Amino acid sequence: MSDVYIIGTDMIKFGRFPDRDVADIGAEAALLALDDAGLSIQDMEALYCGNLGQAGAMVGQRILQIIGQTGVPVVNTANACATGATAFREAWMSIKAGMNDLVLAVGVEQMGRGLLGGPGGKSGIPKEGLLGSGTMPAVFAEAGMEHTRKYGTTFEQFAKVSVKNHHHSTMNPKAMYQIETPLETVMNAEMIAFPNTKLMCSVNVDGSAAAVLASEKKVKELGLMKRAVRIRASVLTSDPWQERDLVMPDVNTCTRNAAKAAYEMAGVGPDDIDLIELHDCFATAEILHYENLGLCKDGDAGRLIDEGVTALGGRVPVNCSGGLLSKGHPLGATGIANIYEVSTHLRGEAGARQVPNARLGLTHVIGLGSACGIHILEKVA
Repeated sequence: MSDVYIIGTDMIKFGRFPDRDVADIGAEAALLALDDAGLSIQDMEALYCGNLGQAGAMVGQRILQIIGQTGVPVVNTANACATGATAFREAWMSIKAGMNDLVLAVGVEQMGRGLLGGPGGKSGIPKEGLLGSGTMPAVFAEAGMEHTRKYGTTFEQFAKVSVKNHHHSTMNPKAMYQIETPLETVMNAEMIAFPNTKLMCSVNVDGSAAAVLASEKKVKELGLMKRAVRIRASVLTSDPWQERDLVMPDVNTCTRNAAKAAYEMAGVGPDDIDLIELHDCFATAEILHYENLGLCKDGDAGRLIDEGVTALGGRVPVNCSGGLLSKGHPLGATGIANIYEVSTHLRGEAGARQVPNARLGLTHVIGLGSACGIHILEKVA
């Protein structure tokens, strides 16, 4: 089976665009990625589109109505916060299977304001108000406090994640917010669900990102190997059944399973990874995922943030883009935006936030419900 490569990728600056519709936002990222590859929609053999909020509205087809209706197959995906990563993986699989040589993957979302999750349309006994809250801030607050109970992780250590990621965002012109947030500011911000303050919660924004994927034969034919990024692993998991799921969501297991499978597929280990874009939907989540991705032993994640291991300049920088906490989290776009960020570093084009000599990068997203997507990317030239 052919190796699969990213030969073009880009994203729009995340923000809020009330005067635009979701297809228009998605079309912009698609054209940016095509331009980055030096190709047009006429060259694409299929389109895979990730969007959650308007699932069923054929967003992929609506994007083609703007940039060119070429008659190619279009697949629309919706998979919680892993929606964009799922669309990307479907594009990868189509080339891996030998069905296509050139495909376009787009992730796009227009977000409202307010809390995600909670009750609504579910049958049976509701957990909301009985066994805690089903809103996402509460779920990840509970997960953080469970880590505190087991390992003594402190409020300050969780808050340092936000300080780090907001600092990284000051070097990313495509992040929603590009501001420093000192530790005292983060800890004294409005409390949403302890230990996550408002500045420790991801930002609901509008956004889109896209990538052009190609077979090895096509990359060589086009003469694009110099800037190509090889996809060493593409993995998607869901949660196995556990008794605890009946009362408290498990935010760890599907990531651990996906990470194990991705490292095996790529033939590498966590110590080989040079940078990571992971799903910091809340500051507590980033701490948990250090351990879920194998960056340290269970219980040592607080030490990583204290010692600057995951900061730019550290052993394995995490969320150099600013992460979901500062770049923003448009659900359907996040998975491909993470791929854009890591690819940009592997190409040596990340500017002030560039990770020196980066050769292997990992992207991670998790949607409770559940879905986890992990990709390992490699510099070629």
